[in-house]
Amino acid sequence: MITLKNLHKSYFTASNSLHVLKGISLDIHQGEFVSVMGSSGSGKSTLLNILGILDSYDKGSYHLDGKLIQNMSEKNAAKYRNETLGFIFQSFNLISFKNAMENVALPLYYQGVPRKKRNKIALEYLDKLGLLEWAEHMPNELSGGQKQRVAIARALISQPKVILADEPTGALDTQTSYEVMEILKEINKDGITIIIVTHEHDIAAMTDKIIKLRDGIIGDLIINGELASFKRSFSKNVATI
Repeated sequence: MITLKNLHKSYFTASNSLHVLKGISLDIHQGEFVSVMGSSGSGKSTLLNILGILDSYDKGSYHLDGKLIQNMSEKNAAKYRNETLGFIFQSFNLISFKNAMENVALPLYYQGVPRKKRNKIALEYLDKLGLLEWAEHMPNELSGGQKQRVAIARALISQPKVILADEPTGALDTQTSYEVMEILKEINKDGITIIIVTHEHDIAAMTDKIIKLRDGIIGDLIINGELASFKRSFSKNVATI
């Protein structure tokens, strides 16, 4: 589903440059549930932005579902994102002047789906997430957990192959965080690849595989709770996870 080979990314200013990703190589297969951890500045947010086709890379290659992601126009990138990827954010990113149903339906609006049809589908997804009775409520009338479930429904409505979640439990209490992770685990059972960035060890432990970034390279790789040698993984298939 996702293949990165020798991926590099730097940011430049007038006075200096910052080499953020320093040769990331990995495979993530369809249906895997993966978490990415690392301290501030380790490159995890940059990696997620590249995976989400929100940022470019300088060197190497990135294939998503067999397609090379490189030098895309913003129009083509937006189209491919909307067809292939779903996004979940720590701050929910709901539109404040639209109700829950309208927020969930938004990806279908960009796909040109008629209003009546997209709202009907949005209600179906809200129902799946246990929020049907809240469909007409505005974001400021929802709890943090409810907002995140609306965001999950919005991520799912376009039937993505991959869901990218940036600190999806960062703004939630422990119990609600675990409830959200259980929802994501159920979604993952349907074969949707899920990649989350998190700094919470207990949340990462609920995923099948953990990538730990250190200074722009892959450090530890943990598979089903066991530490795997990066060199052993590399010798088999370039950090296949």
